Amino acid sequence: MIPTIETERLILRPLTVDDAEAVFQWTGDERVTKYMNYSTYSSAEQVREWLENGSSGIWGYVRKSDGLLIGSGNIGLDKSSGEEADGFWGFGYCFRYDCWNQGYCTEATKAMIKYAYECGARKFVSQHAVDNPASGRVMEKCGLTFSGYGSYKKMDGSCEFKSKVYRAVFEELPY
Repeated sequence: MIPTIETERLILRPLTVDDAEAVFQWTGDERVTKYMNYSTYSSAEQVREWLENGSSGIWGYVRKSDGLLIGSGNIGLDKSSGEEADGFWGFGYCFRYDCWNQGYCTEATKAMIKYAYECGARKFVSQHAVDNPASGRVMEKCGLTFSGYGSYKKMDGSCEFKSKVYRAVFEELPY
């Protein structure tokens, strides 16, 4: 079970089935899911089924100022880029569209990286669609640097994206 973590403006806590309506605010928004590896959800019930069956280890990001659940993300041994044997930890995040460009993503990602670092992780990797450079800026603000190009697909195979891959090896966290 993942712990609850507090940052200056957010509370990162495990998602629950009761969060389905709030989570649908971003998983059902094509602007948000455009570059995600999952397809846009069509209902809160679909989200509820996902939360019942596969959401362990995923934080919900709650804005402290009003208690609103505004996004979600996770971090763990990376399996997508074939670097699991090298001990790289991968992470991802997703936020409501009306919460973009406010620094929440960087704040939440730094908290996830710090948590993993405190658990012994030192190597981190993440990637974003080339056409989604804002995500790359988050990775850079979290101390990762561009290391090359890759690709990833939506889980249903409907789309493949050229990606930029970012990595970092931290002796000490820079924040």
